[in-house]
Amino acid sequence: MTIAYHPGELAVQERLGQADIAQRVGRMIRAEIPSAAAEFLAAQPMVVLAAADAAGALWASPLVGPAGFARAIGDRSIVVDALPASGDPLAESLRGARHVGLIALQPQLRRRMRVNGRAEPTATGVRIETDQVYSNCPKYISRRDIEDWSETGAAAARSSNALDPAQQQAISAADAFFIASADPNGNADASHRGGNPGFLQVLSPTRLRWPDYRGNSMFMTLGNIAADPRCGLLIPDWRTGTTLQLTGTAAITWDETVFTTGAQCAIDFTLTRVVEISGATPLRWSDPELSPVNP
Repeated sequence: MTIAYHPGELAVQERLGQADIAQRVGRMIRAEIPSAAAEFLAAQPMVVLAAADAAGALWASPLVGPAGFARAIGDRSIVVDALPASGDPLAESLRGARHVGLIALQPQLRRRMRVNGRAEPTATGVRIETDQVYSNCPKYISRRDIEDWSETGAAAARSSNALDPAQQQAISAADAFFIASADPNGNADASHRGGNPGFLQVLSPTRLRWPDYRGNSMFMTLGNIAADPRCGLLIPDWRTGTTLQLTGTAAITWDETVFTTGAQCAIDFTLTRVVEISGATPLRWSDPELSPVNP
């Protein structure tokens, strides 16, 4: 399969001198689900789904269940037997058809896979017909293990249009987050970003910045942002199961004076809404072993 990159992706690839690499790497993307990817997916207790809500705002949401709750059925279908927690911004949106991105992350072994496609609701979750399936390298993933499965139930969601001091502190301490973006045709994508605590900077109660480190050279996330500034972030508290979900707009910053060491650019994010859900997932993870390749 030869991937057809959209203009935003092509522009970023050219600017960073990685267009030839992107063409080579893009050959690994398939519409079909390889057997190794199916086995990997079926072993995971959590996936993160990216989609737009009814108003067009992008969000990233965790979906959790016992091994096998997310699984391939056939060559191009994935069933996820879970829905977002009550109060999650995508809880209602996923009851209708949506373009979605999905990422399954295995922190224990620093492995991940990504899926893009179209989701239809089922009685217990969603069914995704895949357009793109591929794996990513282990860079920037913090290693952590599951310590407990705590069925305490989710608290009511708390929503605002700015970060409070406790939320700002949690974000500044994060070593990982997930990002939802979309191409000009509304095709959603879910990706992971990792680094040492502090790599996700709080500039104000409504503005964040993070460095973009070199990855697979396809620049799907950066390319989407270049073409469509809508963006959503999921920042999990791995120890407690609390989630922060932000939606807003993002812009690429090429000014080298604001880059941290090892970055090829930076992303400035302006939030319009934040949703905090205490105990949004039952998973309780260990403290991280930070990636040795973090700048």
